[in-house]
Amino acid sequence: MDKSRLQEVLGSIWGSHDPLEPTARLLAAPLVGESRMLIDGELVAASSGRNFANIDPTTEQTLGYVADADPADIDRAIGAARRAFDTTTWSTDAEFRKHCLLQLHAGLVRSADRLRATAVREIGIAARTTYSFHSDLAISYVPYFAELATTYQYERPLPDQPWSEGTKRIVRHEAVGVVATITPWNFPLYSLITKLAPALAAGSTVVLKPAPQSPWHATLIARIIAEETDFPAGVINIVPTSDNAVAELLTVDPRVDMVHFTGSTAVGKKVMANAAHRVARVSLELGGKSANILLDDVDLEAVLPVAAGMVCMNAGQGCVLPTRMLVPRSRYPEAMELAKLVYETIPYGDPTMPDVVYGPQVSAVQRDRILGLIDKGTAEGAKLLTGGRRPKHLDRGYFVEPTLFVDVDPDSTIAQQEIFGPVLCISPYDSIDDAVTIANNSVYGLAGNVWGQDADTAMSVARRIRSGAVSVNGGLFYAPDLPIGGFKQSGIGRESGIEGFEEFLEPKAIALGI
Repeated sequence: MDKSRLQEVLGSIWGSHDPLEPTARLLAAPLVGESRMLIDGELVAASSGRNFANIDPTTEQTLGYVADADPADIDRAIGAARRAFDTTTWSTDAEFRKHCLLQLHAGLVRSADRLRATAVREIGIAARTTYSFHSDLAISYVPYFAELATTYQYERPLPDQPWSEGTKRIVRHEAVGVVATITPWNFPLYSLITKLAPALAAGSTVVLKPAPQSPWHATLIARIIAEETDFPAGVINIVPTSDNAVAELLTVDPRVDMVHFTGSTAVGKKVMANAAHRVARVSLELGGKSANILLDDVDLEAVLPVAAGMVCMNAGQGCVLPTRMLVPRSRYPEAMELAKLVYETIPYGDPTMPDVVYGPQVSAVQRDRILGLIDKGTAEGAKLLTGGRRPKHLDRGYFVEPTLFVDVDPDSTIAQQEIFGPVLCISPYDSIDDAVTIANNSVYGLAGNVWGQDADTAMSVARRIRSGAVSVNGGLFYAPDLPIGGFKQSGIGRESGIEGFEEFLEPKAIALGI
């Protein structure tokens, strides 16, 4: 495949080559973030006076500081959310909820370029890739849920039945109460919005704890809420902390009715165990090890660069990314050669540069974990075709080269464990049944991908993949009205869509004797 044509195909994955002018201007100057947290309607410092550093993973330098919540701050935030839910009309005034959410949407639109620049600086997202999940797509979810706040049928009468003679029956849905939301660092704005917007639209109140690696996304939104909206005090509280033990208080406090968590499966299990002690509701969006099945009729030159290139989006830091590629054995040599060319062509490095498509890992800890798993893959017999190291031409930043493994045993560590880096594992298969078996050979079930020219065959394979979302021929399964969530150890519950909205509602049966 011609290299210039390959670069053109790869460019289609990552979006605009040139950042919008306002974002470029923001990146040209030192970025100033919001250091305060939001508790009970006020932007405040931590009660202890402590802060923690926000590190730029590209330069390894400190961008600024953020208030570091302690137990007293968590206690005050939960108390404010409890009071706002129990003593105000927030949970019953759907029109007002819609009004406040639309104000938030307008504020996010005004701040979109700052949010893009923040994504580049605090998590190392390539500037050219910040116009979807890291800004525009996430922001577009807010009006969907604002509208749902007033159009959802909160009370549904049931028809008369022989067994219910003399009784009028209603199924009513009420807000779940106080929700603790814990968001990850890899897609901070998207994860924050897909929790906040439906929870607030449904009438719940929220205490949100952002990841310490990407706190400015959350504190910027805290400032928008405090200064540009009419949200009542206590309805939303945003409490960054660098201490996992402090964050854990949100999962054990009896005043919290529900914990909504996105992160690793290991931490999700702990969240679930903590909530189980008091029989609190949980919704968990956890890890993934998505399979990408290329059927034998696929046009490899058209599909493989896209299918392989997607793994490097966000420096591979995405739970739905298709990190296991399954290729028909008859086309395996061709696929390996093309994938190697793709991974040796992907431009990576300084995320502020317009041609770069991925930047650094979010931290030194994350980089070193990835490199350790790469070593593990080699030790277990997979063939490292390209990459696998810290790049020699970048003397700072938490970078990992685009890395391609072939001849990967489906039961090996790198085929089973979530790597969360720019690492693709390719394995051959002998039949469609074999491909489906390999795809489903995982404790995870978050997403899957199928490519084939015969749409009926591709769809039949998609229906057999045990995961919460499947993309067929590049179809996008992220949208405000599509529910996303996992099978197996990839989670419990759904985000987005009616299903995601109903996560924050409790059904109540009312029977009236007549």
